[in-house]
Amino acid sequence: MTTQDMARERRSQARERAAARDGRRMAGWRVGVWLAAGVALTGGAARADCSRPIRVPVAPIGLSVVTTGGEVSGVFPEVLRKIATETGCQFNFVVVPRARVEAMFAGGSGDVLVPATRTAQRDVHGDFVPMMRSRALLISLASDRAPIESLADLADRRELRVAVVRGFDYGEPYQQLLRTLKAQRRLVVEADPAAVVRTLERSLADVTLMAPSILAGTLLQDARTRPLLDRLRLEPMAELGWGDSGVYLSRHLPAKDREVLADALERSAKSGAAWKTVQKHYPVGSYEEGLRAIGGTR
Repeated sequence: MTTQDMARERRSQARERAAARDGRRMAGWRVGVWLAAGVALTGGAARADCSRPIRVPVAPIGLSVVTTGGEVSGVFPEVLRKIATETGCQFNFVVVPRARVEAMFAGGSGDVLVPATRTAQRDVHGDFVPMMRSRALLISLASDRAPIESLADLADRRELRVAVVRGFDYGEPYQQLLRTLKAQRRLVVEADPAAVVRTLERSLADVTLMAPSILAGTLLQDARTRPLLDRLRLEPMAELGWGDSGVYLSRHLPAKDREVLADALERSAKSGAAWKTVQKHYPVGSYEEGLRAIGGTR
């Protein structure tokens, strides 16, 4: 082999080694890209998704939860759907009577109780996340009867029949009153707020106890009952002050799911997003006596 041939051979081998190095670098770059993409995808899923769909039994409650033809809307469904967008968690709503909502939550077949005031009985079954402040009032259609200032007064007024929604709970003083009224045969128990409205309108009961936003929201959904808004008489009860209202997360949910949901709910409340949703759905003048933002008066 001549000197020139040997030089050409060395140049050819050098080109082959360089090409091989470039190929290895390119392969490494592709692997790096694929790994980065994989980390991004799995990282997003880990950040977002709950371990399974979240079961949410609901019943109509004013404009807080509206059920029409199988469709679920209102304040709290909208709050939960926004959280679903943020977290990737899936909420499956099922419409049942309010008493069934409570039973499903207590029995573990319902993952979320919404909306709900905080009570010791519910604390046994779930973790509470406050979203706003609320209170129940004595509500009736305008009349000239003497004022009532407390549940004790109401218990003494034996001529008055009291309508309530089965499954509503405003704490132990409220539950004690229900026991008293039942013993006195003055208690009228209905399946939902709309039935309470009919009971009051037909004079089958004289008063009811609930958050006024619930009754007002119920009246606003029906053109026939809307005029009753101007006839409502609202009376605060000494034993039923302002308390927390929000969402219960069942302890049957995996701990990680509860952590993800609780964090998202707390952010919604603290940022004011949940309260803005209330103001979006409820007209001015229909909720202020019974609902306040989370920083409201205690």
